[in-house]
Amino acid sequence: MDEPAVDRVASVEQLASRRFDLLVIGGGIVGAGIAEAASAHGLAVAVVDKGDFGGATSSASSKLIHGGLRYLRLGDVGLVREAHQERRALMQVVAPHLVRRLPFLFPLYDSGPFRPWLVQSGILVYSTLARARLNGLVSPERAARIVPELHREQLRSCALYADAWTNDGRLTLANVRAAADAGATVLNYAEVVALRPGEGAEVLVDGHTVAVRAAKVVNASGPWIDRVRRLEDPRARPSMRLSKGVHVLVDGGADWGAALTIPHDKVRVSFAVPWEGMLLLGTTDTEHTGEPDSAVVTDADVEQVLSEAAVALDAVGPVRATFCGLRVLPGGDGTTASARRETVYTTGPAGMLSVAGGKLTTYRRIALDALDHIGVRRLDRRPRPLPGAGGLDRITWPEELEPAARNHLLHLYGSLAVEVLAPASDDPSLLERIVPDRPDIHAQELYARTHEWAHREEDIIRRRTTAWLAGTAAPV
Repeated sequence: MDEPAVDRVASVEQLASRRFDLLVIGGGIVGAGIAEAASAHGLAVAVVDKGDFGGATSSASSKLIHGGLRYLRLGDVGLVREAHQERRALMQVVAPHLVRRLPFLFPLYDSGPFRPWLVQSGILVYSTLARARLNGLVSPERAARIVPELHREQLRSCALYADAWTNDGRLTLANVRAAADAGATVLNYAEVVALRPGEGAEVLVDGHTVAVRAAKVVNASGPWIDRVRRLEDPRARPSMRLSKGVHVLVDGGADWGAALTIPHDKVRVSFAVPWEGMLLLGTTDTEHTGEPDSAVVTDADVEQVLSEAAVALDAVGPVRATFCGLRVLPGGDGTTASARRETVYTTGPAGMLSVAGGKLTTYRRIALDALDHIGVRRLDRRPRPLPGAGGLDRITWPEELEPAARNHLLHLYGSLAVEVLAPASDDPSLLERIVPDRPDIHAQELYARTHEWAHREEDIIRRRTTAWLAGTAAPV
């Protein structure tokens, strides 16, 4: 077998010995996207994360690549237009294996907050921005054929539109991989503990402090953004607030032809989305006032998610897993649900750029705008394929690999599935499943360690495979 593509010791040595044009703090989707874009533009880049890549909110989202139908209600037409442009780019060029089209039903009940004519008008505008033909109202009878568990009492009709879904953790990893392929030094479980104005930062790695030299620093640490800002300026005031989003995974969704967008008032909606062979329910939107590390799923959170799903579903299967993530929102008054989902760029007294907020869907634009803020010129804003995005129709599969595993590998890795499967030619046991109820195989486990920076068992089970979905309702 070839030598591992990922060598942690070598990465630490590179951090200590190279001089970088840019140090990115945070390996979530925004930080990974910035690292990918900067590397593609020829910058010498280092990206570090105090935990795993995508280990926080970037693997705990609603898994949607969407324009954001409710943002029309909030007046964010520009955000919706931009998000639809990015959705098309991700589906068609950047990651067609990871981002897949999905119809959505929006049920309209007699007791609901919206009248059919208003929703139909909104769907028409939304679909026009999306350049989609799938829009309009469908009868309760047709809707029930699409979603068999749909609650039909007092159901007037359902609006129909199209968006997309993804595996958010894998999308983050694909951007980290692209940055590394372009020469970036990437390292997880590496925490920035001090900033050296104009010189870089000190990073704690495996119990040792490494001085990293970098001309510019970008803080993309998500919920920890103010903690990093205080390393630069101990007097820095809070710049944002946090909103906790809880999701619940239950059995079901296998025979659904669409996802559900469930309205609860004139601002909030929740979702029921077929995802990775299960049904994803959520999300909540409540202010979180403690440290980011203290966010947990409570029994009350789960009860809220299930009760909101019951507005439009007659029954759901047993709870298999729960998780929560923290949204970064601009500071201000009012509920977090009504806060604008905008990205805020601020430059600290020593020149560090902090990037707060934004959406999974628009991470590419956020990354490019960040490069613009730090002075990178002649930006190429055209979408670039991520590793694995090309050659999807030219993969040769081992005959003994079951179809479910083939489809699963194609979705998670695209054409990189060939790399994943290569060691199995010498060791057929790598084609066996990691857990009985999921299509993930042991070759993925090996690949996660040798090619995808997996440092702990949780990194493999939770973020590089979907084996965790075979578990019980324990929060993750």
